[in-house]
Amino acid sequence: MTRVLVTGTGGPAGVAVVRSLLRRSDVEVFSADMDGWASGLYLVDADHRRIVPRGAAADFVDTVLGMCRDDGITVLFPTVDVELEGLAARRTEFAAHGIQIAAPSSETLASTLDKHALATACEGALRVPATELLDADGVAAPWDFPVIVKPRRGAGSRGVRLVDDRDELEDIGTGSDLIIQEHLPGAEYSVDVLAAPDGHVVAAVPRTRERVDSGVSIAGRTVRDPELVEAASAAARAVGLVGVANVQLRRDKDGVPALLEINPRFPGAMPLTIAAGVDMPSLYLDLLLGNPVPEHVDFVELANVRFLEDVFLPVDEIVSSAVSGRDEAWAEQ
Repeated sequence: MTRVLVTGTGGPAGVAVVRSLLRRSDVEVFSADMDGWASGLYLVDADHRRIVPRGAAADFVDTVLGMCRDDGITVLFPTVDVELEGLAARRTEFAAHGIQIAAPSSETLASTLDKHALATACEGALRVPATELLDADGVAAPWDFPVIVKPRRGAGSRGVRLVDDRDELEDIGTGSDLIIQEHLPGAEYSVDVLAAPDGHVVAAVPRTRERVDSGVSIAGRTVRDPELVEAASAAARAVGLVGVANVQLRRDKDGVPALLEINPRFPGAMPLTIAAGVDMPSLYLDLLLGNPVPEHVDFVELANVRFLEDVFLPVDEIVSSAVSGRDEAWAEQ
């Protein structure tokens, strides 16, 4: 029996991973979050629920390592951006205790969590929109307006703005934590990608985001489009992806898929990809365990809508935590 720990289970990605792995008879699932009210904690048995510090806390990695050792965990599934770099930096230490981390390498994280570095890494592999730092040279570049100004780091639409003309761009000022990027006017797609240890792409599932709430897709459909599959696969190969990532693409004015960003973790809309025939958490676990995995896993076209589901439990089963509000917890997830 393989024991796994999934972190960030107050978020939709963590819940999706827990639910996927619970379907396996050869896996024992532990669930962790920084908030005792996290819904994903209550998908597992009471003695398998764990509270961890914030992913950015200085003691987060040490705490998780200690939990893994105490609980006999052999595979760790982190699902929150802020947890990834600290865990990946100590992958060798985890491995020395027989614990594999289901997350990309430090090198891949460096290329994906920084959007300027991502544009550089993927140049020549697929269509990459013109991207410059928001410095004097970047502002002076011969842009076709409108352009996009957004943070170098961070997922979703937080801090993203459409800038209509040069005067507005110059009024923003400069800052090394921001980038200027060519505006892409076409349709946007998310492509969930699973890459094997040798780098070959086992599956790439394009999907739309028809409705979005708090940065998470709550309605969408999978799309069979070889052009999107190849673009996302090329991006994954360019950054040396091993494991799961979400590649966001948008078509340019000529209809060519271009790279927006890569989120190097399980996405919140993973249930749609799983239902379409590609159970990425389970497949990733098989890759880590050395179990046979098909060379390529196909998917079907499928649509989904989401709704809240209540879980009722005795009050004394709620796990105590220092986090006092979900708003604060969701901000990191």
